[in-house]
Amino acid sequence: ERLRVSEPPNAYDFGQILNALNVSKDKAACADLLTVTDPKTLPVLLSNKLEGEILLIFIQSLENYIAGKDPGLAYQHLFYLSKAKRFKVVLALLSKNEKEEVQHLFDLLTESQSDLYSLEDLESLKKVYEL
Repeated sequence: ERLRVSEPPNAYDFGQILNALNVSKDKAACADLLTVTDPKTLPVLLSNKLEGEILLIFIQSLENYIAGKDPGLAYQHLFYLSKAKRFKVVLALLSKNEKEEVQHLFDLLTESQSDLYSLEDLESLKKVYEL
């Protein structure tokens, strides 16, 4: 059964939803969560809870459900995700295959157009993601 997701009011509730998503690996529900969550609030909502598995399910959800429909939203989530505590640590621990998944999402965003980012913005964000 698919998880029902609404905008989490605080970091605790966001964490609870993330835990459920991490167990279920429900990328569609994660995409719903990212769609209803203001990207600017991600660093606060994540608090210090960012982990490799969470980053990966975010990347896969953005890639499979959001980038094609709303590349601007996908870009904003990637941008604010990079501002979260522990981002650099989590990034350093990604495997080669996981990095390739992140690269694939950036490739999709490069092919898409949005008023919310330029190709220069994308290139500088790729550097933040060490791609």
